[in-house]
Amino acid sequence: MNAHKQTFAEMIDQVRDIPIYRPSIEQGYFPILEKPEIARGFPDNWMTPRLADALKEGAAEFVLSTGTNHARMQIIRPPFFLLKSYYQLWSEHPDISDTWKQDCQRVSITTVLATEHVARLNARKRGVEVPALPSLEERRLDPRTLYLNLRLDPALWERGEVERMLEEMSTIQQAHPRGWYHLDCDSYHLAHLVRKALDWGLWQHFPEPASIIHAYEYTPRNVQRFLRQHFECPVIDLFGSTELGYLYFSDRHGRYWPYLDKMHLELIPVEKGSKIYSIIVSSLRNPYMPLIRYRSGDCAETLDGSPDPLRIRRFCGREKELLRLEHGGVISQAHLDDWIADATPSIFVYQLHLEAPRRARLLYTTFDGGPIEPAAAQALRQGILEATGLESVLEHRAHIAIGKSGKYAWLVREDEMTGRGEP
Repeated sequence: MNAHKQTFAEMIDQVRDIPIYRPSIEQGYFPILEKPEIARGFPDNWMTPRLADALKEGAAEFVLSTGTNHARMQIIRPPFFLLKSYYQLWSEHPDISDTWKQDCQRVSITTVLATEHVARLNARKRGVEVPALPSLEERRLDPRTLYLNLRLDPALWERGEVERMLEEMSTIQQAHPRGWYHLDCDSYHLAHLVRKALDWGLWQHFPEPASIIHAYEYTPRNVQRFLRQHFECPVIDLFGSTELGYLYFSDRHGRYWPYLDKMHLELIPVEKGSKIYSIIVSSLRNPYMPLIRYRSGDCAETLDGSPDPLRIRRFCGREKELLRLEHGGVISQAHLDDWIADATPSIFVYQLHLEAPRRARLLYTTFDGGPIEPAAAQALRQGILEATGLESVLEHRAHIAIGKSGKYAWLVREDEMTGRGEP
């Protein structure tokens, strides 16, 4: 892939006229740019004559970040900025570019918020009210992309909803000369759909995709394993964000590769001596709101423990959700995920509830609906204790509720649950 890595010096030269960066230009040093600083004085702190003209002409627009793990942040970007980043990467990816070249449709199974956004855009274009249950065409984003999900929590999909989605996927597949379609998904949502299709005897109606990309949140190892067990096509992970576009992609074997077009990356330890790194991005990919030394809020680990962004081996969750241990050290979602995946392949959704400095409950659901074996439970409890000092109680649940943003939280602190009752 021919992604050009932008040098930091080139970037500085191209942001001199933007108000938020003038103090940094004058002092010759760019501090790390945090989300609250971006919001302070917005949009005047970003406004230039070029940006003002672009907003008037429709070449730039105001949007909100998803706010999955932080307050929603207003940003300015070209229309379809993230989609174009996605399409460019899809068209060049060594394992799945064939599906792009063959003009296959992209079917998206992700949060209902995304579906509702597309339905609102289409209703606005036609000057009508947003329908309560938008039709398939009312859920079409562009000539290649359709959204399927109409419910917040995929664990609560009913049989009729699953049958509808499978039928819509089959319609898209059958319309392609080679029977190809591309499945874009939140990995949890797809795993829920597969589970329900299997449980209800509908698996034979699940049309085999030509390629799959999951790109919306951290994907646990057990979920990755589950998906690869049920699909023969390449299953690819993308890493990026609303404000940055896509920065890395995995190949079909799980190795990550950089996609740093017009970007420069730094990795900074989340605390002294840690091998977990905070991702600091400088990017000119968005011409109307270039971000210099921006803290994305995501964390990564490298192959050799060094701060080399070209050696990232995995993205291990959000910085805001790191668990800082009482005796020192930091635990990310990826660490807990390793202990779970090493103990058993059965656990599906999980959530660690901190109830005291040294006590926690690990709630979990399973792919088969039953509790895990006692030996696996004991091994998992012991692994958590040795690594964190936490005495944990494992509780099997039939259901763990998804968050309002359509994403799961892996870590819940006791003060966050005050007054909210059981999840």
